[in-house]
Amino acid sequence: MKRTESFAAAVFLAGTLGLASQAGAQDIRLDRTVTFAELVTQPGTDAATGNEYRQGPVEEDALKKLIRGSVSSARVSSAHVPRPEDLAVDGAGAATGFNGLTQAQQRLADGGHQFTVEPPDQGLAVGNGYVIEAVNLALRIRLASGAPGGAVVSLNRFFFQESAIVRATATTPARFGHFVSDPKAYYHAATGHWFVTVLSIDIDPATGAFQGRSRVHVAVSQTANPTGAWRIYSIETTNGTGATPGHAGCPCFGDQPLIGADANGFYITTNEFPIFVGGFNGAQVYAVSINDLENPAVIQPRMKAFDNLPLAEGPAYTLQPATAPPGVAYNSGTAYFLSALDFTGTLDDRIAVWALSNTGWLATGIGTAPSLQSLVVQSQSYGQPPDAEQKDGPTPLGDLLKGLKIATEHLPLVAANDDRMQQVMFDGTNLWSALNTVVKPLNGPTRVGSAYFVVRPSTAGGALSATIVRQGYLSVNNNSVLYPSVAVNGLGSAAIGLTLVGPDYYPSAAYVRVPGSAAPSVLNVAAAGAGPEDGFTGYVTFSGRTARWGDYSAAAVDEAGNLWFATEYIPALPRTLLANWGTYIGKITP
Repeated sequence: MKRTESFAAAVFLAGTLGLASQAGAQDIRLDRTVTFAELVTQPGTDAATGNEYRQGPVEEDALKKLIRGSVSSARVSSAHVPRPEDLAVDGAGAATGFNGLTQAQQRLADGGHQFTVEPPDQGLAVGNGYVIEAVNLALRIRLASGAPGGAVVSLNRFFFQESAIVRATATTPARFGHFVSDPKAYYHAATGHWFVTVLSIDIDPATGAFQGRSRVHVAVSQTANPTGAWRIYSIETTNGTGATPGHAGCPCFGDQPLIGADANGFYITTNEFPIFVGGFNGAQVYAVSINDLENPAVIQPRMKAFDNLPLAEGPAYTLQPATAPPGVAYNSGTAYFLSALDFTGTLDDRIAVWALSNTGWLATGIGTAPSLQSLVVQSQSYGQPPDAEQKDGPTPLGDLLKGLKIATEHLPLVAANDDRMQQVMFDGTNLWSALNTVVKPLNGPTRVGSAYFVVRPSTAGGALSATIVRQGYLSVNNNSVLYPSVAVNGLGSAAIGLTLVGPDYYPSAAYVRVPGSAAPSVLNVAAAGAGPEDGFTGYVTFSGRTARWGDYSAAAVDEAGNLWFATEYIPALPRTLLANWGTYIGKITP
């Protein structure tokens, strides 16, 4: 799903849309070095006196509206909506954990010079006794015990040493920072470096209007201690990436940067959308030397970019690069990716496996540059999920809006977005991933479930082959499970973190263990929701009656093989007037 940072046309930041110069298509460079101590919360609080939201670029609300293609013979009919066995719902089991970031914490970061944001897309990295969680628009470093390791830091301040917004006073006009979105995080255990990525679009600082330049930013810690110094690189994403600059509708931006890594490269993929007009230009792939990124002497790391990637009857989208847990060898010179193929927003029974060969070139510059190939394999069926219902309960914002009588308001639905592939992890032999899908439970209408896949790839002889060695569904009768993320360690222990929500449950943080051979049978609630989602994106007064939920969750594995997950839920914690989301970080000891 594309990221929508803003959410209400009624509060669109007026201004003239200006075009900046379009930088080189394959430019990657070191922008700055920053010390984490410089980024502490600023004194005072910037009260919400206007400009509480920021309007996003011109985009559709679902990728299915932007990607069109013919209906192939592999398409499955509506009669093939998955009808899986339902999971039993139980308590927290063996998981431990703690509350992550909340909307109130991210809004008040940087002295309150922040926007109200839904949803909180999540990045998670764990290692060396630390946990980094990033959401829109903030990040926080904790100790692995859950104890604070640092202040909540604005992503604008982390990447640009600026505020997202300094609101107008009686004597000074408002000043706007870069549009920043879609954070991801990774810990490279083999070398002890942390990575955090975001996308950005340039903003006219006086008017808040979008300008025609975009980048993906990569922050790299200089040591294994994430509270120290970081180097920040940027990749131009304004107009094309690889062999074909000048893409349709550009200036463009790279939506939802996804990340992976092996011993040679750090891999970023995006979906390219025009900033000012509708359209979709497909997936872009950036393969960057991880050695160069970690080397303070390198100003311009070695990079190979790919664009215009065809796949079956439509353009490729949302290529999820794989990471490997600590201790797993991922140094064969081939990096893997997975993606889905539902081009029409209905149902499909195929997934795609991608192999990026010759990644050793990224480390040395010697030999043949990397090349990318794909293979479509038959899979279980999956399809466009519906919006999720939620349990009725206290809705202070909803009640306030009803009293204003601007629009007829109801309990919001929760957005499941679409059925694109989610985070991928490689256990040394197999690729593990999952996605949202429509399911038909035993009772009631269709709901949101999760489909998971275990894929064994090979590039023996240079040709990519792949086999699905395991697949299945996660479903709870008459309720929904959203935004799965899979963690698997080097011994093959696996778990899937997600959100549980429905007529019987407030949005809750949950997980499912994936046994060695049998199908999962129990969903464990790690943190029960304390009330309904009651944020502004779920109300007609602002934008609609379906609330934005996390476009993705996150999972990670530490050096001891513990499985970590981060997912959104509704906690019993302080909220702001306009949103009440929170996150939960859980740890499962195999």
